[in-house]
Amino acid sequence: MADIVDLIPLNREYNEKATEISDIVNYHAAPVTIITGAKASNLEKGARKIWGGLPKDANVFNLENGVDLNGPLAYLELIKRAMHELTGVPETALGQAQPISNTSGVALSIQFQPLMSRYSLKQINYTIGLKRINELVLRTLFLYEPECRIYDPETQGIRTSDEQPLVIDPRDPEVYDTSVDWPPPLPVDVLVKLNEVQAKLALGLESKRGALRDLGETFVDEKMQEMFDERLAEAKEDGALELIKAQIASTILRTTGLPPTGVESPPPAPASSSSSGGGKPNATGPLPGMPGTGTGTNTESVLSELVTLSKGTKIAQRRNPEND
Repeated sequence: MADIVDLIPLNREYNEKATEISDIVNYHAAPVTIITGAKASNLEKGARKIWGGLPKDANVFNLENGVDLNGPLAYLELIKRAMHELTGVPETALGQAQPISNTSGVALSIQFQPLMSRYSLKQINYTIGLKRINELVLRTLFLYEPECRIYDPETQGIRTSDEQPLVIDPRDPEVYDTSVDWPPPLPVDVLVKLNEVQAKLALGLESKRGALRDLGETFVDEKMQEMFDERLAEAKEDGALELIKAQIASTILRTTGLPPTGVESPPPAPASSSSSGGGKPNATGPLPGMPGTGTGTNTESVLSELVTLSKGTKIAQRRNPEND
């Protein structure tokens, strides 16, 4: 209300003058007909009517508009401009026609500088009020539902680090320390921002989380987890594809005795010595000299998952709608 107190007198004056101009236009939209030297009872007024037999001294005419409306209209424009100057709202912000151009966000910020200054002032005041409201809401919640202070992973609670306590202490003032995120009111040049973020990432001056924040991403942690899950799924699918290719190459080699195109011939297997006790080599184990082929639990689970991806499974598949 404090922003429009100074506008009330100007707005009232604007409405009064606009009403007077409207009355003038309405009055002369159906003008008064003046007849001199004849009787009006003998004349029928209306469209496509012809009057004849009038005396030679008779005169018939409509009362014309003798008021110049340029002055009142200019006065209305002056009042409107004064209202824009008092509120700090540019005329272009209210839909005034302007040429189409690829104006950048910085240019728009300069063009709407008075409005942006008022926005910054409002942002400071409302941030304090919203933080106070959040504090009252949390205190009321802890009072009537104290069980919500305990962290429950099944409800997908937010726990950003291991240092965060599992039970919230209502006496801790940091519990009520909240932040208010104000999105930029003006449009952001995505291409310009992407080039800037890319240059910072190349120079090592920005992290991926910071880049996501600069691009307007609200839930940065969830986005990073989504990107990690996607890369992990792609790596597993690539591994399953390589496993299928290796099995196909092995089948071709075993059937024809010739390695597939682009695959080198395997070295001949070394002859088993008599000192080895005549035991047969393990045909199912990894090839000798192959690095990273341990038989730990993680390796077996990854191998099992790759085989499942490449071969499929006969178990009935079930989709969870919450994960879609």
